[in-house]
Amino acid sequence: MTFDELYHAHFRSLTVQLTAYCGDLSQAQDMVQEAFYRAFARWSTVSRYDDPVAWVRRVAWNLATSRWRRLRTAQSFLRRQREEHVPGPGPDRVALQAALALLPPNQRRAVVLHYLADLSVAQIAEQEQVPEGTVKSWLHRGRATLATHLIPNGVNDHA
Repeated sequence: MTFDELYHAHFRSLTVQLTAYCGDLSQAQDMVQEAFYRAFARWSTVSRYDDPVAWVRRVAWNLATSRWRRLRTAQSFLRRQREEHVPGPGPDRVALQAALALLPPNQRRAVVLHYLADLSVAQIAEQEQVPEGTVKSWLHRGRATLATHLIPNGVNDHA
């Protein structure tokens, strides 16, 4: 597979995954673009990997994790300055992103990789370097937490 074929086949799906993880389409596009740039710079090596897209995905996820750390530091600074950023209301997508944000990072990664990237439990376990049982546990806990935060309006009103 050539670099162009890899890029065209996977840019969109990786962008969808990172958007779900970080909640910002333009940031996700930038991170995926940067990951592909790094792959292109090392293409003679990356192209020989069994799964080059896994390498690109890992780089993109690492960039996203670094972004979360920078945002957390910035938010901490803003709180100390008594400034708060309050996101405005939005559609169901905002509700999902808010619910995903409540998950611990490992559960959020597992849910996004499994349901948006269509990776198997074994593939996620390999990428995260954990046993498959750990991934299953993350998925179970993540689904349970999401279910409590994404209950449609009115379901609990009859109680």
